[in-house]
Amino acid sequence: MSQFKEPIFDVAQLAHVELLSPKPEESVEFFTRFLGMSVTARSGQSVYLKAYEDTYQNTLKITESNDAGLGHLALRTISPQALERRVEAVKATGLGKGWIDGDIGHGPAYQFTTPDGHNMELLFDVEYYQPKEEEKTRLLNRNVKRPDRGVPVRRLDHINLMTSNPGKNTDFLVDALGFRVREQIKNEGNVLGSWMSVSNLVHEIAFMQEPNQIPGKLHHLCYWYGIPQNLYDIADLLKENDIFIEVPPNKHGISQAFCMYVYEPGGNRIELFGDAGYLITDPTWETVTWEMKDTPGFGDTWIGTAFPDSWWNQGTPVTVPEIVK
Repeated sequence: MSQFKEPIFDVAQLAHVELLSPKPEESVEFFTRFLGMSVTARSGQSVYLKAYEDTYQNTLKITESNDAGLGHLALRTISPQALERRVEAVKATGLGKGWIDGDIGHGPAYQFTTPDGHNMELLFDVEYYQPKEEEKTRLLNRNVKRPDRGVPVRRLDHINLMTSNPGKNTDFLVDALGFRVREQIKNEGNVLGSWMSVSNLVHEIAFMQEPNQIPGKLHHLCYWYGIPQNLYDIADLLKENDIFIEVPPNKHGISQAFCMYVYEPGGNRIELFGDAGYLITDPTWETVTWEMKDTPGFGDTWIGTAFPDSWWNQGTPVTVPEIVK
C-alpha cells in the first residue's frame, strides 16, 4: 500500500464565491430568472444570492467591475481552532494578506492568495438564511420552498480556476489547506489539471492550465441540480432566451458528472451539474491520473459532443494574448 500523509480535516467546504461582472443587473437576472436563485441582500456595488438548498445567507456575490472574473472564493473551516491553524499555515507560505471584519453573511475572515494570485479567504462564523414567511417549507430538512421560476439549481458545487502553474497551485492547496487530489491530468509528468476536495465530492476546487501562462483566471463556477433531466430543461429555456450554451448536456469522464456549460451575460462561464458523478468514501483514495493524450474525448467528454477549443483555452478575464490567438 502507498504511504499516505496524515490528512488535514480543518477545511470543511467551499462556502461562497464572488463573481465580477461588467453587467451586474443582467448577471443577477440570469441567476434569479433562469436558475431560480434568490437575492438575499444588496450593498454598494454588490448583490448577494443563494440557491434554495444553500443554508447560508449567501453562496454567490456578484460585484460590478470593468471585467468578468473571480473576485474571491471563501472556504469555511470546521471550527474556530481549525481556522487559526489554517491561517498560521497560510501565513507560513508568505501568501497571506490579513484579516477583514467580515461581510454580509459571515464574520471575520483571513484573506490570502494562491501562488497564482487567485483571491481566497478562510472563515468560520457564518449567518444562516432566515426565510421569509412566504418562503417557508414544510420540509424540515430544506431551507426554503423550491422556487417557482426558471429551472432552480439546488446548491453551490465547485469552482474551476485557470492557472499558469497547476502543479504549484495544487501543492499549495494540499499542503496549506488539506485538500486531497482526486483526479489529475498530466503530460510527460507535468501537471495540467487537478480536481481536489476536502469532502467526499470529486472536487470543490479544480485547477486547469492557462495556455498562455497568464495567472489568476476563472474557468467556471458550478451549481448543482442532481437530476440530469434538469439540464435539458434549462438548455431549452436558455436557448429560447439567447443565452450562449458553450457545451450542451454532456457527461464528463473526469468526475463522471452530467454537465453543461453556459455563459452568463456578464461573461463568466457557468457549469450546471445534472449530478455530481461519483462520491469518494475511501480514506486512502489514490489520485486517478489521466495523460493529456487520452483526455480529449474521454476525460472531458465521456458521452456527448466534443468540447470546443474555447473550453480548453478561454477563461475570464479575457486577455490580449487570448484575443490575438
